[in-house]
Amino acid sequence: MKKILVPTDFSATAKNAALYAFKLVEQLCAEEVILYHGYQAPVNIDPMVPTVVMPDIDTLRESSEKALAHFKSVVCPFCEPGIKVSTLARYDHLGDGLDDICHETGAALIVMGITGAGLLEEKLIGSNTLSVAENGTVPVIIVPPQAVFTKIEEVMLACDFKKVVETTPVQPIKNILDTTGAKLFVLHVDHENKQWSADTPFESLMLDTLLYGYQPEYLFENNNNFVEAVNIVTLEKMIGLIITIPKKHGLFEGLFHSSATKKLAYHSNVPIMVIHE
Repeated sequence: MKKILVPTDFSATAKNAALYAFKLVEQLCAEEVILYHGYQAPVNIDPMVPTVVMPDIDTLRESSEKALAHFKSVVCPFCEPGIKVSTLARYDHLGDGLDDICHETGAALIVMGITGAGLLEEKLIGSNTLSVAENGTVPVIIVPPQAVFTKIEEVMLACDFKKVVETTPVQPIKNILDTTGAKLFVLHVDHENKQWSADTPFESLMLDTLLYGYQPEYLFENNNNFVEAVNIVTLEKMIGLIITIPKKHGLFEGLFHSSATKKLAYHSNVPIMVIHE
């Protein structure tokens, strides 16, 4: 994991994510942080005739590159010497996913901010971050607005114990554990055993087999509020990073199609790493 991509819209939320990435890159022994901005033609919102204003493409690019240079000058003083910080601007829509950009640059991880102060803000500001995390295949770390980097020594995987072998991306989990040296907790949230089935013991054994050598500690919470349960355990175990898997099948019917897990993305106390099955 030598390069980390940090998309930015130049907001305070994006700045906080960049500062988090600068500290994370040290722990992961990475070499470069790429600050990325995807720009588009502005839309003139006229209730009668909505139009897209098309300024010269060179003007758009120059404006984006200038803003990126300024953003870099603001955040770079917080980056340790020896870590390369580069910039990249492209005419593109951020929410469409960043797999192509990561493939082009060699970035193996995306770090993005999210703001969740209010319902409207969640819908507007959070949409791009959630879209990138949902539609891409490169792991994404979502950084809450008030999150301050602390060394990742405990990692928690949220698991439903359903179709474990088919849906658990083991290698990315092992990669983050190997590079951080963190202890792994596996959390299963249920209420009155409604999600428990005859297959659950077998599925838990399969997960333990997949994670052989990492000695995960299993936690079971009886709570009908998934977000509350996660945040309680996060505080109790001093979790530094939560790993979630957006499944197409199983308990959550897809991570970002569940109201509970959307709330987790907005209201988690610590960063969330989204990896895909």
